[in-house]
Amino acid sequence: MTTTTTPATSSDPAAGTAATAGIERVGVVGSGIMGTGIAELCARSGLDVRVAVFSDASLHRAPQKLAAGLERGVSRGKLTPAARDAALEHVSFTRDLGELADRQLVIEAAKEDLQLKLDLFAVLDKSVEDDDAILATNTSSLPVARLAAATRRPAQVLGLHFFNPVPVLPLVELVPGVRTDAQVTARALAFVRDTLGKQPITTPDRAGFLVNALLFPYLLSAIRMVESGLATAEVVDQGMRQGCSHPMGPLQLADLIGLDTTVSIAQAMYEEFKQPLYAPPSLLLRMVEGGLLGRKSGRGFYTYA
Repeated sequence: MTTTTTPATSSDPAAGTAATAGIERVGVVGSGIMGTGIAELCARSGLDVRVAVFSDASLHRAPQKLAAGLERGVSRGKLTPAARDAALEHVSFTRDLGELADRQLVIEAAKEDLQLKLDLFAVLDKSVEDDDAILATNTSSLPVARLAAATRRPAQVLGLHFFNPVPVLPLVELVPGVRTDAQVTARALAFVRDTLGKQPITTPDRAGFLVNALLFPYLLSAIRMVESGLATAEVVDQGMRQGCSHPMGPLQLADLIGLDTTVSIAQAMYEEFKQPLYAPPSLLLRMVEGGLLGRKSGRGFYTYA
């Protein structure tokens, strides 16, 4: 694992399988929970991964976060020490989006901010040299077609929505936009299934896609219960864990997702559908404004060490 920006080398893409169209060099934009998880997954799959970060601090922290994630895989018996070391060697880090020029697939995993993502796709469109490269977004809720419009190659843009924790959860939502080429969708589906070993489902390009369109009314309803004083977070979570066999209660899950991300997704869905069940509750908005973001900040509906 390095932080150099020397262009990576690989074999001729044509030597790859027809199914994955030789995708061997992957770029990841962002080093948060999702970006780091995607980079880890790709590295564990033997791919050449380059992660673009947004600050010098991230350039220092991102390799540590990646190493910690791989170490967890070893401690849980999911990864051998040799596989961990090999994965670390497959990843490099940079602050320069221009260093993604040779990538065959770039996955944007920045925070849920429409303007930020539009700006990133405009830059990636100019930086990535391969006309056949796929530009993907890991957005949870923003329209893929809108992001694709920021590029001169909308046919090459689609959504690849992974779930947290990325190395563990098997599902990936594949979201083609209205102008995504069918062959691009097929390449991406084969890559997710055959190279990454995940289970892809194809979902419509609408806010929330499929999973979050079902999940977020449930999460927001649980928050409204707490807001109204009907029940505490602990009681709501206990009810869903022990009464419905959910592995995690809705307030615990919101904390894991990040309350700021929960607000962003809810707002995007409310903007599209204008239905009250998608509107973020006032309690949630005040918590985010107060810096209570869940696990990432050490406090949300619960307090974390």
